[in-house]
Amino acid sequence: MGLFDQVLNAVNNPQTRGSMDDIGGILNTVQQLSGNSGTNSSTMQSAMGVVGNFVRSSLQEKRVNEGDRQAESIVDQFSGTSPNSQAVNSLFSGAMQQQVAQAISQRTGLDANMAMQMLPMLVPLVLKFLQSGTHAQNPQSGGNSVLSSFLDADGDGDVDISDAMGMASRYLGR
Repeated sequence: MGLFDQVLNAVNNPQTRGSMDDIGGILNTVQQLSGNSGTNSSTMQSAMGVVGNFVRSSLQEKRVNEGDRQAESIVDQFSGTSPNSQAVNSLFSGAMQQQVAQAISQRTGLDANMAMQMLPMLVPLVLKFLQSGTHAQNPQSGGNSVLSSFLDADGDGDVDISDAMGMASRYLGR
């Protein structure tokens, strides 16, 4: 099952935190960020895809070195629709932040400095998207199906934040 299917299952499951309002809020924030930066939504979704790939690598590393709960804890602690530089710092070293900004620049054509300034907004949005699979009543119980799908333990590559955001946007008619 793909990431978007996992998100849909999560938002339709009253036992998880995700809701259509949450997904709509993420999409609205992406649109606002696009407007503020003078880009279009598809460029911003591409930037989120790049950030998502780096977030996945970082969370996979944390999962291997510190366990599943640490990866889930970062998602729960730092997800949101407001800028949060701590979210960026919890996942990426300074050098890695530069690498993420350069990758965004190469994929989207955005200036690398602008991409760097956007990281505190983009990282929490990616984490908010992933949080939709967290158990609503007992977040510490683990078992976030969206995060598990995103981290794609079997390595088949069937995961991409920008694709899932695009599908969510079409699904919600935005």
